[in-house]
Amino acid sequence: MTIRGVIFDKDGTLFDFQSTWGIWTAQILERIAGSDEELLRQLAQALGYDVPRRRVEPGSVIVAGTPMEIAAVIHGYIPAMGQAQICDRLNQEAETAPQVLVTDLHRLTGELRRRDLGLCVMTNDAEIPARAHLASVQALDLFDFVIGSDSGFGAKPQAAPLLALADKMDIPAAACVMVGDSAHDLRAGRAAGMRTVAVLTGLAEAAELAPLADAVLPDVSHLPAWITAQNR
Repeated sequence: MTIRGVIFDKDGTLFDFQSTWGIWTAQILERIAGSDEELLRQLAQALGYDVPRRRVEPGSVIVAGTPMEIAAVIHGYIPAMGQAQICDRLNQEAETAPQVLVTDLHRLTGELRRRDLGLCVMTNDAEIPARAHLASVQALDLFDFVIGSDSGFGAKPQAAPLLALADKMDIPAAACVMVGDSAHDLRAGRAAGMRTVAVLTGLAEAAELAPLADAVLPDVSHLPAWITAQNR
């Protein structure tokens, strides 16, 4: 079936993962732990974060988890703070996290629009920070729909949020492709009956992603050429 719609993950796909969430995690840990170095060490270990290098480690809940899932891990170490309260703080901090694009999104989306494609973003981040991140690089209006894990459609690796976006675009799921940097992204795409494309701008290696993907690309800038080849 001809590809008519593209659903992008956000972090590690449109934005460089470490440049955003490596710094964000450091800020969160410092503000929550304060001067308690042992608490900071425990939280960093539980979250899968390398403090000296300020880098999120592969397999961390931060990579593909929802804000509430990250909050649940933190809550285990500071039960005096409610999980919802922690989640609210994470989302507030996330809105101002620095954003470094993988490629020029205006150029990328322009090339895809010339192929008459619908374009959406589905992230396991919360919707408000996701929109803020895209707006900060003047890219929010480049996409038809943007939803997060708190938008009422579920979270990846569930198929439901991707199917919701296909429905919003009025495009059959089989005519959509899910593009992401994690196994969660690709499993969601497969569960939704979509084609899947992996990009190597997150933390996962090609060997992990290839079994779940129809193609593995260096980054999203290679996507227009791949879609053109598929639609011939």
